[in-house]
Amino acid sequence: GNQEHLYQFGKNLGIAFQVQDDYLDAFGDPSKFGKQVGGDILADKKTFLVIHVLESCSDAQKKEFKRLMKEEGNDKVQHVLALFRECGVDKWANGLKEKYINLAEYHLEEVAVPSARKESLKKLMQFLVQRDH
Repeated sequence: GNQEHLYQFGKNLGIAFQVQDDYLDAFGDPSKFGKQVGGDILADKKTFLVIHVLESCSDAQKKEFKRLMKEEGNDKVQHVLALFRECGVDKWANGLKEKYINLAEYHLEEVAVPSARKESLKKLMQFLVQRDH
């Protein structure tokens, strides 16, 4: 019923938001993002992007990624981002975000209340997924 659709809306929107956050940390515009691009890489966080590299890229790319993550120095972020692009992580992340946005939209549409009552949730969803910082 409505409760399950609202739960699924929130869950899928939350996943889309996290994918977008991981994407912006790697590929965002630093002047808009408000923090250093690559902070997750430097902090060795296990983001959606990292998981995708380890699950989907070639063995050589996985090996190179693991080597790069042990690197110190200013070039580490740029080298990892180059590998992300080589693996298609940027395009993959955008596709994944779209998948979860579409699921969230579907579940919101299925909530059996007048459309006007869902408007604020639609606006929240658009704000969260269209942000660039």
